[in-house]
Amino acid sequence: MCLGIPGELVGPAEEHADLAVVDISGVRRRINVALLAGEDLKPGDWVLVHVGFALSKISESEAKAVLDMLLGTGQAYDDEIDALKGSDIT
Repeated sequence: MCLGIPGELVGPAEEHADLAVVDISGVRRRINVALLAGEDLKPGDWVLVHVGFALSKISESEAKAVLDMLLGTGQAYDDEIDALKGSDIT
């Protein structure tokens, strides 16, 4: 099964035009936003992230619903976030 996790766009990454910084449950990472080149992405927007790529722009309410569902999985989600923290860029 593949899992997409909502991330809130913080801003562009300075090193490459196709990269942006997102906050995923308190963890900041660089992701590739090239698949959303036609979207008007700006800080505060939400995107669905999978293996380092933004797959789609989503609404804040959709992001909250997905995050609530993920939080409901308990320890499995906590373990994923702990693993994600290893790639935090702050």
